[in-house]
Amino acid sequence: MFKKAPCLNSSRQRERRKAEVIQELRQSHALSDLLVHAGMARSTFYYHIKQSRKPDKYLEAKKAISRIYKEHKGRMGYRRIKFQLRNEGMILNHKTVLRLMQELGIQSLIRTKKYKSYKGEMGKVAPNLLERNFKASMPNEKWATDITEFKVTDKKLYLSPIIDMFNGEIISYTMSENAKLKPVIDMLEQVERPIAKEKPVIMQSDQGWHYQMKLYQDTLHKKNIVPSMSRKGNCLDNAIIENFFGTLKCELFYLKKYNSINELKKEIKEYIHYYNHKRIRLNLNGMSPVSYRIHSLNST
Repeated sequence: MFKKAPCLNSSRQRERRKAEVIQELRQSHALSDLLVHAGMARSTFYYHIKQSRKPDKYLEAKKAISRIYKEHKGRMGYRRIKFQLRNEGMILNHKTVLRLMQELGIQSLIRTKKYKSYKGEMGKVAPNLLERNFKASMPNEKWATDITEFKVTDKKLYLSPIIDMFNGEIISYTMSENAKLKPVIDMLEQVERPIAKEKPVIMQSDQGWHYQMKLYQDTLHKKNIVPSMSRKGNCLDNAIIENFFGTLKCELFYLKKYNSINELKKEIKEYIHYYNHKRIRLNLNGMSPVSYRIHSLNST
């Protein structure tokens, strides 16, 4: 006998779906009986059937949304998809994009936690120079760094990146199967910062033991970088890099099961390139970090 239509995202969608189901069942059941079971007025039924026969004016938009969602592996929510559509010449407001995504049954993902490296005071702790002022007016003014951990079977992988607060671009990173100091130092050495006469850049970190070590502090000094550290146990003081880790894990790591560390390394490398060059951000006017940097430099 008649079964209720599945629950959708609005009363109008539920009513439309009910009408579609009733229409399918009319071949074997009386319309009056179906309407009683569905709790639907005859006029409402005919209204939705008539509407369903009209051409879908959002058909091309739905195709574009589905394509963008697939290309970005389910990582984009309705606001960023709106910007991507705009970049492609299709202007829709965010409410329309959200509604079309709901009709398509697609949505973005959720953030997760990070690795903690604090082991107490083991060296020099720097003051918190930024005090959560994460805005930067130009590249290489304020950076942030931290370490996050991934577990694959019985092994671990540690990612240590530097993010530029101007545009959220990952400017250097290392991956290692241990949480030792060397990968952090290698990450600093990779940064192109050779001119000591340049204005110093501020590097925000937590009070993890790596950042308290003399070798780390000496490398910062050599690169003309001034350390700034979050207050103990206060992740909001380093929210920029925390947000990157959350995005990375929900958009990559938790989407599949990894069979080896090498497989994960490869995909993290690909993701960081995608994040820098293709992943649009709302606070960058719908541009990727690299596109925003190039646009800003060309505008000055």
